[in-house]
Amino acid sequence: MHGAEPWRFPVPLTLTLIGALLVQARGWVRLRRAGLDPPPAWQLATFGGGLLFLWIAVGSPLAVLDHQLLTAHMVQHLVLMTVAAPLLLASAPVHTLMSGLPQRLVRTVLRPQLSSAPGMALGRFLAHPVVCWLAGTGVVMVWHVPTLFAATLHAPGWHAFQQLSFLVAGLLFWWPVVLPWPAVARWPRWSMPLYLFFATLPCDALSAFLAFCGRVVYPHYLSAHLPFGTTPLGDQAAAGALMWLVVTVAYLLPAVAITLRILSPARTGRAAEAS
Repeated sequence: MHGAEPWRFPVPLTLTLIGALLVQARGWVRLRRAGLDPPPAWQLATFGGGLLFLWIAVGSPLAVLDHQLLTAHMVQHLVLMTVAAPLLLASAPVHTLMSGLPQRLVRTVLRPQLSSAPGMALGRFLAHPVVCWLAGTGVVMVWHVPTLFAATLHAPGWHAFQQLSFLVAGLLFWWPVVLPWPAVARWPRWSMPLYLFFATLPCDALSAFLAFCGRVVYPHYLSAHLPFGTTPLGDQAAAGALMWLVVTVAYLLPAVAITLRILSPARTGRAAEAS
């Protein structure tokens, strides 16, 4: 039986996230003082909320519990991809972070790299909705292949890389939906509900498989110390049900909101006046 590993407070991770928040706050204050299109206060709060959920996913006791419960692992990856990532993007962080960093670094390193031909080409490629959709769905499916999943449970480096890939894939997936500055819509807005709907289908297939296959897919949990008196098969079914519920709500609610906004009378009226 694999016993529970003790949770240790993640000092480097916590300091890194606090540092990111301080840089964002510094940029927010600078932009507010400049008075040129100052960012609203809710954006700073949203950025802080995204960092908090990021810490909960990878720095809290949840990060230890995922070695004992598949359900905890599922909570971890769902928090990274469907909570932390969209919150960070909704804060429109790029401009504020660039304002909070040392301006010499921005002028001499970041802006030249981002505005270079290779940098702009890479940005256009990564921001394409097809790439974003494949990243968001592909990462989930690949990391649940039993061989790769087992590697993350026994190698801390692979586990950290898996967590990072969940976050990056989440940021890419939500990029064309949230459209934070400097994002530019590559597809018409009416395509986003379809983008979100079709993203639920691979996750639904995986969650249904985990819930109803009738066997334990990941042997690690057969010998793990399962808390709360649960069984490996029951834990796996709960993880599949949780994935189905959260993905359905997290993807379809924004799809409904975008649809209602497109069809709203005020928007329709403005479009008619413009024509």
